[in-house]
Amino acid sequence: MATYWDPFQEMDRMLSSLVSTARHSGGMPMDLFRTGDHYVLAMDLPGVDPGTIDISVEDRTLTVRCERTQRSGDEAQWLVRERPTGTFARQLAMGRGLALDDISASYADGVLSLTIPVSEEAKPHKIEVAHEVGKTSIEGSSKGHHTIES
Repeated sequence: MATYWDPFQEMDRMLSSLVSTARHSGGMPMDLFRTGDHYVLAMDLPGVDPGTIDISVEDRTLTVRCERTQRSGDEAQWLVRERPTGTFARQLAMGRGLALDDISASYADGVLSLTIPVSEEAKPHKIEVAHEVGKTSIEGSSKGHHTIES
């Protein structure tokens, strides 16, 4: 079987792949939203072995690393090979006000989901004003001591 190779078509494919990779952060596109008192990060990782997913937080930087292995057989003749393989990593700078010690993660149907709670200190809260009814006192200290009570 004769094959035809067009160098311009190959360059176009490679350029498209680079642009697509830059736009989608190395094959790890994600959504991030807030609901209630936590954030949810959903990252597409189709074909990734769950055992290779590594998530860490260091100095307010969240790092997600994983690996997609190449599927091949000894007798496979590839006609099109567009799915990237190898090790992928993505880092996100985390702002203040997040409970980074309480992040939970799950992986289902090719999607890695992280739940990142808002820290207690960052949650809005009311401060109650205490007051006493019927007692007002003003004390002053000049040459004498004066007390006014009502």
